[in-house]
Amino acid sequence: MDFQVVVLAGGTSTNLTPLVSKEVPKPLLPVANRPVLYYVLHQLEQSNLKDLIVVVEGEDAALLVGAWISRTFLDRLHVEIAAVPEDIGTAGAIRAILHHLTAKDILVVSGDLVSDVPPGAVAATHRRHDAVVTAMLCSVPVSGPSESGSSGGKDKAKKPGQYNIIGLDPGKQFLLHTATGAEIEKDARLQKRILRAVGQVLWILIICPLRSVLQEVLDLKDTFQSLKQDVLPFLVWSQLKSEALLNGIPQGEENGNEKVNQNNQLLVSRILANASTPSFHELCSEDPHGSAPIRKTHKCCAYIASGSSYCARLNSIQAFMDINRDVTGEADHLLSDTSSDRNNIIGPSPKLGTKTTVGPHCMLGEGSEMGDKCQVKRSVIGRHCRIGSHVKVVNSVIMNHVTIGDGCIVQGSVICSNVQLQERVVLKDCQVGAGFVVSAGSEYKGESLARKEK
Repeated sequence: MDFQVVVLAGGTSTNLTPLVSKEVPKPLLPVANRPVLYYVLHQLEQSNLKDLIVVVEGEDAALLVGAWISRTFLDRLHVEIAAVPEDIGTAGAIRAILHHLTAKDILVVSGDLVSDVPPGAVAATHRRHDAVVTAMLCSVPVSGPSESGSSGGKDKAKKPGQYNIIGLDPGKQFLLHTATGAEIEKDARLQKRILRAVGQVLWILIICPLRSVLQEVLDLKDTFQSLKQDVLPFLVWSQLKSEALLNGIPQGEENGNEKVNQNNQLLVSRILANASTPSFHELCSEDPHGSAPIRKTHKCCAYIASGSSYCARLNSIQAFMDINRDVTGEADHLLSDTSSDRNNIIGPSPKLGTKTTVGPHCMLGEGSEMGDKCQVKRSVIGRHCRIGSHVKVVNSVIMNHVTIGDGCIVQGSVICSNVQLQERVVLKDCQVGAGFVVSAGSEYKGESLARKEK
């Protein structure tokens, strides 16, 4: 399979503050006590895709990620680390490494993806349809809080801008439209016409563009920053535009998911109606010089993951909580090489005090110790933590080398590495940044606690 694989690992994402830091960039955030980047690299290794370019934002973060990959995947993967400026965007990251891309097809994978969908299946769909771009789509549940209670977010319901509306052909093979929920609300009249043939809420996770087309788009559209929000909608719309131009339909200015004025809406609806026919991508036009027919449009394809597949991206604090809960619970098959019983995952050498209970779907890292009469429910506790007596931890993630004093209650919270909670601290729906000390007897709800940057 002659694909070139690019993993966009990110860096110090601001929407994950205070979880990320200079010492722990986003690719190394723990999911079930493993860096989130592990899950993508392991999946690629299992698919025999072992020559990779991992793009990291920031020189310091790139050094940390490169060192971790060298230790973890020694002699298993051939990885080139490419450092790019911070906040450059996914399109900007690809633009910055274009000189490294030599293959016909490029498999671009988000480094914060946790999924059991084999990348090879997406690649096979791309080749089968001879596509210019193929996107992997996964259904996104829009639901309220889980039965287990809070998991650190104030509102689990998806807001309009947090999901995507995808327009597909009747056979659900080709992309005809992409938009965010916010765009749907802003342009509802046009979108309703488009959605006649769709009605699915999906998440874009992996794209596989042809290098020549991608380079042309990035060169012409130097303002594009996002592959998902700029490049993909542009490619999807341009396949419809080529049909419109051949029919003499006037075009407005191009800008990603192109907006059209009221006079053109009827014409756009006709184009979309034609695009929704099974034969859309089989349409041909005669070459003006009388030679063989040529295809009018390029193909933008979709690979839809099955309903039983697990797909999630770690792109918010709420997602961080949800994924940790899932991987130690319903999606524990992603930890297939970890020793565990049917209820929880306990690392080697744990020390549990008398009458201490660790409930189902929990993880306790190597070398951690807990005092007497503690309770742990649906939580992940990292390595070498020291937890006192009469401590209650519920629906939380405790990272490595954390010290928790006697009588503390931690619920729906994230406690980063090297944090110290003194005696009788109560935290609910909080995030505590690395190295922070919470004073004895303190109570916080819905707070973000972190040391001030020097």
